[in-house]
Amino acid sequence: MTSLWTRRAIHLAALSFLTANLGVSAMASEINTKAPVTLINSFEVPEDRLADAVRSWEQARDFLKEQPGYITTRLHQSLSPQAKFQLVNIALWESPDAYQAAIQKLGKSGIVAEFKGIDFHAALYTVIREDE
Repeated sequence: MTSLWTRRAIHLAALSFLTANLGVSAMASEINTKAPVTLINSFEVPEDRLADAVRSWEQARDFLKEQPGYITTRLHQSLSPQAKFQLVNIALWESPDAYQAAIQKLGKSGIVAEFKGIDFHAALYTVIREDE
C-alpha cells in the first residue's frame, strides 16, 4: 500500500507534466485545502517574444482578475537576460477549486493561444513555513 505522501507526489508529478505539456493547468482535486494558495508560473520566453509574452500575460490577468476567487497577481522579469525563466508570475487564489475553475474558463476564452511558442510551468503552492 502506497503512502498518502507517495500518492500525492506521483499525482503532483503527473500534474506538472500535464501542465508543462498542455499549456494549461490540470490542478488538483486531491489538494484538500480551503486556504488561499499561491500560483507560481515560470515562463521560458524566446528573446524576441518578451513584449508579446507580457502583452499576453496582461490579457490573461485582465480575464482572470474578474473570476471568483482571484486575489492578486504580480509578474516578475529576470534581471539576467541569460535566465531560463525570463518571466515569473506569482498569484494568490482563494482556493485550488477557484483557480481550477478560472483556468478552465481561460482555456475556453482563446487567450491561451496568445502564448503560442512560450513555454510555461505552473503549479499551486501552499505556505508551509514563514518568518515569525
